Amino acid sequence: MSVQESQESPDPLEAATRATRSLQGLSTELTARVPQLLEAMRSVGTGLELHSTLDRICETAAELADAQYAAIGVVDVEGRGLSDFVTYGIDEETSRRIGHRPDGKRGLLGALIRDPQPVRLADLSSDPRSAGFPPHHPRMRSFLGVPIRVQGEIFGNLYLAEKHGGAEFNDYDLHMVRVLATEAGIAIGNARLYEAATQRERWIDGSVAVTTALLSGGDADDALAVVAEQARHLADSAAGIVMLPAEDGGMEIVAVSSDNPATSLGVVVPAESAVVDSLMAGDPVFVDDVSADPRMISRLTSQYGPCMMLPLQSGGRVLGALVTPRGRGKRPFTEAERTLATQFASQAALALMMAEAQRDRERLAVYEDRDRIARDLHDLVIQRLFATGMMLEGAQRRSIVPEVREGVGKAVDELDVTIQEIRTAIFALQQGPAEAPSGLRTRVLREINMAAVPLGFKPSHRFLGAVDAVVGELVGKNLIAALREALSNAFRHAEAGRIEVLVDATAKLADGRPAVRLEVADDGVGIPEGGRRSGLRNLRRRAESLGGASWYGPGLGEDGGGTRLVWEAPL
Repeated sequence: MSVQESQESPDPLEAATRATRSLQGLSTELTARVPQLLEAMRSVGTGLELHSTLDRICETAAELADAQYAAIGVVDVEGRGLSDFVTYGIDEETSRRIGHRPDGKRGLLGALIRDPQPVRLADLSSDPRSAGFPPHHPRMRSFLGVPIRVQGEIFGNLYLAEKHGGAEFNDYDLHMVRVLATEAGIAIGNARLYEAATQRERWIDGSVAVTTALLSGGDADDALAVVAEQARHLADSAAGIVMLPAEDGGMEIVAVSSDNPATSLGVVVPAESAVVDSLMAGDPVFVDDVSADPRMISRLTSQYGPCMMLPLQSGGRVLGALVTPRGRGKRPFTEAERTLATQFASQAALALMMAEAQRDRERLAVYEDRDRIARDLHDLVIQRLFATGMMLEGAQRRSIVPEVREGVGKAVDELDVTIQEIRTAIFALQQGPAEAPSGLRTRVLREINMAAVPLGFKPSHRFLGAVDAVVGELVGKNLIAALREALSNAFRHAEAGRIEVLVDATAKLADGRPAVRLEVADDGVGIPEGGRRSGLRNLRRRAESLGGASWYGPGLGEDGGGTRLVWEAPL
């Protein structure tokens, strides 16, 4: 038995009033169910979160019509299929065994999308529009389908199946569910407005958080990691990825927020990719399934489905790209999400440019200060030390006591060594970043020499293995950042008189993989209880993003006094 009735998309309140009035004069059974209907309408109108509203509508409709199963199929933007499918009565295990939820492009569900009219069937399997059930799907015979309209437009369809006791859905059920569907349309409309406002607020808050983090003066890599983390959270995606133009063309992944970032960091999407061309031209790319898109030539795309790829563009300059992929089979990004994400990417790009300009100003101030310090060391300190040495040499020649002559001679030798170390520090201060050789060993020595000035002494150092040959650029860059952080902590907090630096390219991780290990040990005061750990957390996060680890332990002082910081990453 099939019942179809046309509907002209009336005003929801009008429809509810008319449908309720139509109940007058009907049977005693239907009149007796009016309180149940009113309670169901009240329940449906409670709450503003969209997905919980859909869950509540399904459950309420099933109780109202005494159905075992209920579902709402949300029609997609194009009106050709389903973008979401919310169910009631099917447990998680059964749902998992069934697999993919219906897309609404065929069968009875597809027919109801193309012709949104109420449908009542005694046995849906006998309807010519039915396409059957997938394996493990529960048995369903009786069926009732009613369209849901929101502000006059089709939002989706409410489906009920398998009336308890094996009975068929009757006219009373159809009347009640139609009234409930009208109220559901109003509730869904309110939930949509609330969700849109909440979503905009979240993206705005995320943009503010990114801008604040970028302009706080932190490390550039940490700033990019903040962009990736915020984008992943806001887009409800499986990963947040930031790509920057690579030296040899294409785009390199430089920051990742995901469950396993180490597999993605450093991957370069080649220049011949059509997606790279679009992004570098400033055009966003939206894909419903990257695993099946022929333009995707990276090995990473096989694990993802819907994806937004947005240029980080500001002032006509493309700084890089922001990528937010969802898992395979997840819902596509809505038009509102695409718009909000594009605005977020533009704001993030502007904040990145401002942060870059701020760091340039800070670097210029540092270079100017270093030049001043170098001049003072050369013009004042070295000259005074040299004059002192000359005075001591004169005193040595005039002294007739052998012990005094020997002691003064040692003091003069120490002054010569000190003058040489100061000259080395002056050279490091005057050396610009463009002049620095690319070898990791040289960069480590440069950091040690630069740290010698504020420390007042030069840390000792030791290298094990072919450091320059086996350590890659990405790991080397992060190792230098870890060394800089460790030396900075030693200067600011440790009050150390001795520091030892070890770079070991022959180390191995706990699982046996070859690795490079950095150890910075001092004899200072150690890490106080309750002290700040933000720097140590940054070091650990850098190591873990590469598949390594970082920790600290006893130092060089008596009874383990001081701190030994260890940072390691796989080669």
